[in-house]
Amino acid sequence: MYRSPVYNVRAVPIEKIRPNEYNPNSVAPPEMRLLYDSIKCDGYTMPIVCYYDAGADMYDIVDGFHRYRIMLEHEDIRDREGGCLPVSVIDKPIDERMASTIRHNRARGAHDVDLMGNIVGELHKIGRSDAWISKHLGMDQDEILRLKQITGLAELFKSGEFSRAWVPAETDMEE
Repeated sequence: MYRSPVYNVRAVPIEKIRPNEYNPNSVAPPEMRLLYDSIKCDGYTMPIVCYYDAGADMYDIVDGFHRYRIMLEHEDIRDREGGCLPVSVIDKPIDERMASTIRHNRARGAHDVDLMGNIVGELHKIGRSDAWISKHLGMDQDEILRLKQITGLAELFKSGEFSRAWVPAETDMEE
């Protein structure tokens, strides 16, 4: 019977893990900050995927390089986790590992704008501020504004302060 690698997660010291040289994925600084916040608040909820190179006694990353980077770059995370990352091991030749890396990257997909707008709307309905949304969802104010505009929900703007661009003159009132 086949058993998925995720059922055998190992705690591997970060010194025994090395990145691969073929991953085309990159993550922008705002998303890296969000990944740090996610790991800081929720811990590592998904193992990184590695191939174990027995000859070198090292684990080569197939998927999870950015989660690995968070531990490398943030001492607070490394200390909290005891310097170990959760690792799920696959045993495949290099060509299949490369294909796995691309499948993992592409399977994450992209966020649907309408659904993200709905989430912003729901958060506002339960009383979350733009500042809260920005911090917890990793969005800047412009993105929140665009999502509000896309949804077309006037109630999302009801707490906003607007400047008075002009005051109607008496002549305007007469017309």
